[in-house]
Amino acid sequence: MKQEVNMGSLRNYLALVLFITATTTIAGERIDESMPLGSIKNVTIENLRGEVTVTGTSGDTVSVMGELDDKAQGLTFEKSGSRIIIKVEIPQGNHNGWGNKGSELSIKIPQHVRISFKGVSSDINVSKFTHGTEIQTVSGDINAKDLQQQIELATVSGNIESNNLVGKVRLSSVSGDIHDRNSSGRAHFKTISGSLSSSSSANEISANTVSGDIDLRLADIDELIVSTVSGEFNSQLSLNDNGLLKMSSVSGDLIVDFKNEVQASFDLKTNAGGNIINRLTSAKAKRAKYGPSAKLSFETGKANASVRASTVSGSIEVK
Repeated sequence: MKQEVNMGSLRNYLALVLFITATTTIAGERIDESMPLGSIKNVTIENLRGEVTVTGTSGDTVSVMGELDDKAQGLTFEKSGSRIIIKVEIPQGNHNGWGNKGSELSIKIPQHVRISFKGVSSDINVSKFTHGTEIQTVSGDINAKDLQQQIELATVSGNIESNNLVGKVRLSSVSGDIHDRNSSGRAHFKTISGSLSSSSSANEISANTVSGDIDLRLADIDELIVSTVSGEFNSQLSLNDNGLLKMSSVSGDLIVDFKNEVQASFDLKTNAGGNIINRLTSAKAKRAKYGPSAKLSFETGKANASVRASTVSGSIEVK
C-alpha cells in the first residue's frame, strides 16, 4: 500500500514537471527568447499594458527580453505564415485592475522589417526601422524616432513624441499632445483636445486640431493645409514658388511668419469679428458694410504661390 502511494505521488510530480517544461514562459517571470528572422518581412506585436521598447538592429535575429504582466497567461512568440507574432496573452474579461504593473519588454528586430504594434494601456518606444511602422495604442504614450517609409502612429488618450521620421508620416491623438521634430517627406497631423507642435522639413503637411493649438516651425513648403477649431495656429515657414498655404479656423487666430521673400497672391477673410493684420505690404483690410466681417486681397512679387485664410471669431496676421 505504501509503495502505491509513493508511485502515485511520483506520477503527479512528473506531470507537474512536464507541464512546467512545456510552458515556455510563466506569468510575471523574466524571459529571454530569440529566433532567426529568415525570410520574414513583417512582425506584429500585441501588449495589453506596461511598456514595450522595440529597436531595429543590423542583425538577422528577433529577440524578446524582459518581464511579463504578473497576470499574463504567457507569451506567444512564433512564426505564422509570412510574419512573426509576439503577443502577451491576457485572459478575456480581465483587462483591468490586475496587479501593480504590466509587461516590460525589450524587443530587438532587424531594421528592414515592417513593424505593427497594438496596445491598450501600453507605452511604446520604437526606433530605427526603415520599411514602415504602424503603432496603435489606447491609453499609452508613443515615443518614436529614426523611422522611414510609411509611418502611422495613433493613440487615443496618450501623447506622441517623434523625432526624425522620414516618408509618409501620419500622427494622431484624441486627447493627447503631439510633439514632432525633424520629420521630412509628407506629414499629416491630427489632434482632438490636444496641442500640436512640429519642427519639420516636410514639404507637404496637413494639420487638424479641435480644442488645441498648432505651432509649426517649417522649412520650404509646397503645400500646407491647416484647420483648427477652438485653437490658435502659429507658424514660421518658407513658401515655395507655386506653393499653396490654406488655413481655416473657428474661434482661433491664424498667424504666419514668412522666412523668405514670399511671392504669392493673398486672399484673407474674417467672419464674426476679428482683425486682419498685414505686415507684408501697405494693403489694408476692408470691413463689410453690413456685419462683422472683413477681407483683404493683395499680391507680393510674382504672385506665383497662393495663400488663403478664413476665420470665424478669429484674427489673421501675415508677416
